[in-house]
Amino acid sequence: MISTYYLQIIILAGINIIMATSLNLIVGYTGQLSIGHAAFMSLGAYASAIATLHLGFPFIAALLFGAVVAGLFGVLVGIPTLRLKGDYLAIATLGFGEIVRIIFLNLQITGGAVGLRGIPKQTTLLWVIAAAIFTLFVLRRILNSRVGRALIAIREDETAAESMGINTMYFKTLSFGVGAFFAGFGGGLFAHYFRYIHPNVFGFMRSIEHLCMVVLGGLGNMWGAMLGAVALTAIPELLRAGAEYRLLAYGAILVLMMRARPQGLLGESEQTGGSIRRKIRIFSRGADTLKKT
Repeated sequence: MISTYYLQIIILAGINIIMATSLNLIVGYTGQLSIGHAAFMSLGAYASAIATLHLGFPFIAALLFGAVVAGLFGVLVGIPTLRLKGDYLAIATLGFGEIVRIIFLNLQITGGAVGLRGIPKQTTLLWVIAAAIFTLFVLRRILNSRVGRALIAIREDETAAESMGINTMYFKTLSFGVGAFFAGFGGGLFAHYFRYIHPNVFGFMRSIEHLCMVVLGGLGNMWGAMLGAVALTAIPELLRAGAEYRLLAYGAILVLMMRARPQGLLGESEQTGGSIRRKIRIFSRGADTLKKT
């Protein structure tokens, strides 16, 4: 009953919800600025696609395989890079994303510069809804547990968290690994819906797009990340009739929204104890990093 065009928008919005909420765990709740989230999405997409095409995995097993591969890389990358902070961490994650993209461009099994074709189209609206619900359920359970309280303590004041006996390196790496796991999960759904993937699809700008979703919705707010993902998926399509003025209008809308609500659409206010200034500084560091790179 839904046209193919609108179905694609809904499915892409569902995948972006998975990507935004998983990145929100890292940026919004742990306070670690990562601009390489698309790299983990690409790892999950390629790993799940290869598992389906060459290893004969069933769909759900291929999705989990891709998610596990991305999660493992998240841990491996997080161990050395999470000792860095601010701009340095952002540049390190940016570099990792570019390394992954270049490697995929030069591997034969990934299709190289041609891309990987012929992936079975097994992602459906029901699968995306189920995956988004599963992602939100797991992330909410984590945030409502002792682990979630430790992550928020690290975000607010890492030195104070360490003085209270919290193993900050362990929890930051755990957050990075979980976020990468669900990014790989979303990548597998993406690959099995569009049936063709190319390394440039998961470039730097896709990571920035995911970060914009989190910031627009509200750092440290899971429902806000969902709203930001849906908004930034739908707005470009609503403006498609504007032809060459579409991107100009898109940028203007983002600027106006951030001027009206600098803490995000569902971000906490100062009166409720939310550390808005800290959240804005995190995003400002990302903007400064973009200028430098």
